[in-house]
Amino acid sequence: MTDGTGGGPPHPRRRGQGELEAQVLAALRRAPGPVNAGWVRERLGGGLAYTTVITILTRLYAKGVVGRERSGRSFVWAPVADEAGLAALRMRRVLEAEVDREAVLARFAAALTPGDARLLRDLLDRAEGGRPAGGEGDAGDADG
Repeated sequence: MTDGTGGGPPHPRRRGQGELEAQVLAALRRAPGPVNAGWVRERLGGGLAYTTVITILTRLYAKGVVGRERSGRSFVWAPVADEAGLAALRMRRVLEAEVDREAVLARFAAALTPGDARLLRDLLDRAEGGRPAGGEGDAGDADG
């Protein structure tokens, strides 16, 4: 049985999948527009294999975080959301993975600060086409 080091030169610290995904996304956000995997690989440095970059981009695409379009025989890639959009996507995924969505949302709502609860209420009203944010001029808003 070997110890896994292979006796060769030391390898750089191995990055976790989440860390590598974040680095790929950061590179895409700095890009001048849609870019190919080779461009991303050059920006990341560290001797990553081209196939590793393609794997990460494909995973991000499957998660809906990046978009891609055909360019010749390969693809060019671009982020589909900013930081807030990515955080919202992660929150939706966590909620979708739970069996008792009502309990999760109830506990989330109960843990909000009063200011965040008001903000969320205003955002939900706007998203549903209800009263404007802040509740100005809404006669039906008797509860304050």
